Amino acid sequence: FDIAPEFGALLVFIEHRFYGESKPFGNDSYKSADTLGYLTSTQALADFAVLITSLKQNLSAVDAPVVVFGGSYGGMLASWFRLKYPHVAMGALASSAPILQFDDITPWSSFYDAVSQDFKSESLNCFSVIKAVWDVLDYRGSNDSGLLELSKTFRACKTVRFPSSLSNWLWTAFTYTAMVDYPTPANFMMNLPAYPVKEMCKIIDSFPVGADVVEKAFTAASLYYNYTGDQKCFEMEGGDDPHGLSGWGWQACTEMVMPMTVSNESMFPPSGFSYEEKSEGCFASYEVRPRMNWITTEYGGHKIDKVLKRFGSNIIFSNGMRDPWSRGGVLKNISSSIIALVTEKGKHEVAENMQGPKYSELTNA
Repeated sequence: FDIAPEFGALLVFIEHRFYGESKPFGNDSYKSADTLGYLTSTQALADFAVLITSLKQNLSAVDAPVVVFGGSYGGMLASWFRLKYPHVAMGALASSAPILQFDDITPWSSFYDAVSQDFKSESLNCFSVIKAVWDVLDYRGSNDSGLLELSKTFRACKTVRFPSSLSNWLWTAFTYTAMVDYPTPANFMMNLPAYPVKEMCKIIDSFPVGADVVEKAFTAASLYYNYTGDQKCFEMEGGDDPHGLSGWGWQACTEMVMPMTVSNESMFPPSGFSYEEKSEGCFASYEVRPRMNWITTEYGGHKIDKVLKRFGSNIIFSNGMRDPWSRGGVLKNISSSIIALVTEKGKHEVAENMQGPKYSELTNA
């Protein structure tokens, strides 16, 4: 954004179909597979291509060069757009784009291993408390009286029905905080202070010896949901979708299938990946089955260094190594024009979301 005026560039923010206000079927957009069937990455890329070419014609700028930018899923789209539509975009910056998170290209446990390492690097005690809390939640939440007490501890707006609701609430807080552990205050997902992982661990470490692990974990997670202090209670079940992920559930059940497991070394409960369970869950929700290998069939991914070296150009892959998604990103230069920018202490979408002197110090470290 800062350098756009130097190039006389027009910045265009294109909204992905089915997200934000781009609902092609209005309130019925998420109604069934008949409408959701139009929510795919390939359709989105085609939308972008049509919009860009049409806009250039309308502005009498058909010869103007185009560079696409994106972060996370948007970063994946940016790199794929350059590969699919090289005649439309001359280059791409793909920030925190885990295009290798599919099939068996990247170890399935890598994401949660990275989240855990982020917390462990701040405090071993913090890591240990979070690792211990899951069994305690299951034990205490095994009966109605236990769930009532846990609901009070978690300041739930309504008494929760399942201990898994509390676990998911904690899990989300710790995972997303690891992703957005920026060196400056930010509101990318939630309002958070600088270095929120460190701040969470400070909260846990400030408790006296012998304090309740559930209270420690809840108080730390509250930093993510309530840093501003204005939340009177928390919706644990059936609340709003603060991250706008309703459409992503469909995509994760059709094309964006990224198998993930949790290893014994993680601070989260160990778990595996079962295609059968994934398939049944997706069918129950949307009446569709996941296509495990579709993304690598459509866009590639296996032996990407050799493939892109022969057929790709003008793509910058930017990753911060403290971002859990970096494990599925391109971390080494592939050619003279397909470049990997790696920031050792960088976080999610660091190339797009960070500015100022602290970021400069970080990248030059």
